[in-house]
Amino acid sequence: MARQCEMCGKKKQMGNIRRLLRGHYNVTGRRSFDPNLQRTKVGIKHVLACVNCIRTLHKNSKTKA
Repeated sequence: MARQCEMCGKKKQMGNIRRLLRGHYNVTGRRSFDPNLQRTKVGIKHVLACVNCIRTLHKNSKTKA
């Protein structure tokens, strides 16, 4: 099972760590930024969705009701 949002496809991104050393910023390493994934029920099916998608679904259901 991939750690990826099943609704928008958001997945892990890689980035750099910048450290200040003697007045200069240096790229000292790599780190990963993971999406905030939660298991939620959409209709009758459980999906792994990021919180941004869950918020959007919640907002859309409020406006329709």
